[in-house]
Amino acid sequence: MVSQGRAGFFGIGGENARVRVTRLSASENLASQAIVAVNTVLSVLKVSAVATVRTSGDAEIGPTIDIDGEDSGLLIGKRGETLNAFQFLVNLVLNQKSRGHALVVIDVEQYKERRSQALQTLASRVAERVVSSGRSVTLEPMPAPERKIIHMALANHPYVTTESTGEGQGRKIIIRLGKGRQ
Repeated sequence: MVSQGRAGFFGIGGENARVRVTRLSASENLASQAIVAVNTVLSVLKVSAVATVRTSGDAEIGPTIDIDGEDSGLLIGKRGETLNAFQFLVNLVLNQKSRGHALVVIDVEQYKERRSQALQTLASRVAERVVSSGRSVTLEPMPAPERKIIHMALANHPYVTTESTGEGQGRKIIIRLGKGRQ
């Protein structure tokens, strides 16, 4: 606000308030729409949690909305399945409103960050086991974003390679010796 203004005396000598308005960028506008959508769904579900913008995002990834609160753990579900469905739902609503291809990342109390670090640690441990034993290891089925984390974690490993196999929900990763160690 530039100036609050004054009421004046019987309308004489009054001054209007003056404000400075800045147009929101596309990602900031998307983030504000996402906050409204997420908080609306949270209130309908009667979940005691609040959504905030963690990062405003960029053109490729979009904003990250973090949810914190007393009941926020209910939104994660088994291996993040509920959280992924919630994110899908929010993106569906936002895309219907904007008629574009908006992508918003929804996270609950940094669950996705913690899961990513755990998967990277798992990838390193399994790669060490593959190198020492010389035997391939097949990981449990996991969703595409989690498989991507494993593939990326081992992409530059000198002795192992990764490969996804299977169909749909049963898709898994095989970690095997690469050409550098056979």
